[in-house]
Amino acid sequence: MPTHPTSSSSGTHHVTITRGIPMPTPRPVIEGAQVKMAPDNPQMTRDELLAFVKGADVIVSMFHDKIDAKFLAAAGPQLKGVCNFAVGVDNIDLAACGAAKVTATNTPDAVTEGTANLALGLLLDVARRISEGDRFVRTGQFEKHGNGFPLGWMGMHLAGQTMLIVGAGRIGKALAMRAQALGMKILYTARSSHIDFEQAPLAAQRVELEDGLRIADVVSIHTPLTPQTRHLMNAARLAMLKPTAILINTSRGPTVDEAALVAVLQQRRIWGAGLDVFEHEPKVHPGLLTLDNVVLTPHVGSAEQRWREEMTRMVFANATAILAGKSPPNRVG
Repeated sequence: MPTHPTSSSSGTHHVTITRGIPMPTPRPVIEGAQVKMAPDNPQMTRDELLAFVKGADVIVSMFHDKIDAKFLAAAGPQLKGVCNFAVGVDNIDLAACGAAKVTATNTPDAVTEGTANLALGLLLDVARRISEGDRFVRTGQFEKHGNGFPLGWMGMHLAGQTMLIVGAGRIGKALAMRAQALGMKILYTARSSHIDFEQAPLAAQRVELEDGLRIADVVSIHTPLTPQTRHLMNAARLAMLKPTAILINTSRGPTVDEAALVAVLQQRRIWGAGLDVFEHEPKVHPGLLTLDNVVLTPHVGSAEQRWREEMTRMVFANATAILAGKSPPNRVG
């Protein structure tokens, strides 16, 4: 089994980190605790993971770790907390944590800027066919065929277009601000009104999901994964999109019915899609891999050094509070 123990200070408490995380300078310290961190790669198997967390008082988990009753039992009855190195907690069985009296935390805010930047990058890439053009140049096609000016390589304009934000949270708002700077109009859909979206400078309008899908030029998904949001974008809703619409997903892969999305992309019933997350990741629907109207990134929304280091600070602060018997700053359960 892979092990790579590191210790921040000696003590009676044990903090186990299930994968290598970026360490800011100065390195965060959990007073009175020994820290054991798994190597960066490869990702542990489930059996290796269950063995690795045995004896931990606090576990720093990754979004791909399934935190269920079996995981909690493998750690042992001394386990006090699970600090997720992510904003989403769909990988954590909060009811099981509650039954075991284990506190769960996440890292909100720290993922906002990076994920919004990536969502904007995916949008620009799809709209202006940047990755497609990169492949065209690298394979010698530009030298052989030229760029077809002035009719070739037409992209989709964004100024004056309408963006629908699905899920009016921090990341959705951050992307909306960026889109507005490009001259886009903003709609949003959420379970309740968000006055911060409707005030200046966004002055966004709240709409029902289906109404927004029919008029939006860009749809960007920012909802957490719940039973209600699984396959939120199903075949019926994808069929509501304009032929010129662009779909962006930086939330969780299962919010989109991937097979249905492949079908509309193959049939050119929408302009394109930009995906950082996948329904069965790390597996990707093979249909997506053959299409030139979709841009794919490997779930790297928060992967900016500044903010990944901030996530480390946050999980360490959460762990420190839990070990001290205090309420952690980012408790979710």
